[in-house]
Amino acid sequence: MPVRRGLDGGGFVHSLGLLRLLLVAASAAGGSPLAAAQTPPASSGEPQQTPPRTAPQAGAPPATRQASIEQQQAAKNRALGAYAPTKGERLFRRADALISGSTLKWHPYFQSAYSGGGFTLGAGRAISVSAYNYIDARASYSVAGYKRAEVEFVAPRIFKRRGQLSVLGGWREATQVGFFGVGMDTNDEQRVNYSFKQPYGSALFSIFPTRRILMLGAGVEYSNWNLGPGQASSFPSIETKYSPEELPGIDADVTYLHSQVTIGIDWRTSPGYARRGGFYSATLHQYNDRDDQYGFQMVQYEAVQHVPILREAWVLSFRGRVQSSIDKVGQETPFFLLPSLGGGSTLRGYSSRRFHDRNTLLLQAEWRTMINRYLDLAFFYDTGKVAPTRSQLDLHGLQDDFGIGFRFHGPFSTPLRVELAKSREGLIFVFTTSAVF
Repeated sequence: MPVRRGLDGGGFVHSLGLLRLLLVAASAAGGSPLAAAQTPPASSGEPQQTPPRTAPQAGAPPATRQASIEQQQAAKNRALGAYAPTKGERLFRRADALISGSTLKWHPYFQSAYSGGGFTLGAGRAISVSAYNYIDARASYSVAGYKRAEVEFVAPRIFKRRGQLSVLGGWREATQVGFFGVGMDTNDEQRVNYSFKQPYGSALFSIFPTRRILMLGAGVEYSNWNLGPGQASSFPSIETKYSPEELPGIDADVTYLHSQVTIGIDWRTSPGYARRGGFYSATLHQYNDRDDQYGFQMVQYEAVQHVPILREAWVLSFRGRVQSSIDKVGQETPFFLLPSLGGGSTLRGYSSRRFHDRNTLLLQAEWRTMINRYLDLAFFYDTGKVAPTRSQLDLHGLQDDFGIGFRFHGPFSTPLRVELAKSREGLIFVFTTSAVF
């Protein structure tokens, strides 16, 4: 009877053993590719060494993309250095610093020795003595022969940024200062001229005790006024038309100790440039003559208000000022220090110091519009009068002018103001380096 073999019988076992034998034999002969890939080579007892990388030869192209990138980065690193601005960029930076009110080491200086000197050129050099304090030496010369040289120490942030101090010393000469007579009933054909030389030294201090609004100021100046004949060939000299009895101070050589005190409220952004805020002040000046001949007092009241419109795109600005001089007992106010109107910051359509008298009234209005960050356009109107007494400072018999102007400015200063003003005496071109108010 034949024997049946199941799945777990001896034939199946013999088949598995034969298959295992064949696999071992194949592995011994050629090796399994899988085993060769996964099994590390047998150690021969010595450490294996990786063949060193050979550096690419000079000029040879990089072997890989990574090597190319590394080569480019190495070339850039060798060429790295500080950025050097171009000449145009350097000039723009200097102009931007000047407009913004920064103090440049070398800077232009256009301030004349006295009003009426005509176009003026000059230069200054500032030297820093601490983080904010500096010394500025400057000089200027005008087409009319006016000369000015001075040195100023400025400490703009003292008493925890509440105060400012200026100490100034210098010398100036004006050769042809115009004088048209005293009062409103004068004309430009009456012009005579005189000259003067003046050495001076002064100190001016201002402080905001509460940091805002309330402002206190004080100053002192020691100077000598030495008057002489006018040097303008087109106008007669002053001594040919007036005598010392008619015009006190015509032959003066006077030394003054001039002191002043100011109290006011000021919430403008800056006195040099503002589009909002106001300034209201009263100032008392004392002029003490060493020879007790030309001593006097002067009182000044001033009000300035800026009214912004359309988020300061437009500004309406107003100014009012009253000045009065008072003789000391037995002394007289010299004609050249009488309150006056006329020139680039008062009645702009008239010659400098066109009207003189013991009292003055000035009213000004402007409509200012912003053209861009650095430039404003302004339309203005000025009116005012002079009078022998304060009671005569009314709104009758005023002289006026109107005009248009451009102001190049920064956030806190107006380094250049150019205007054209029209009055009954003609057109006046104004070129100055300060704000009108």
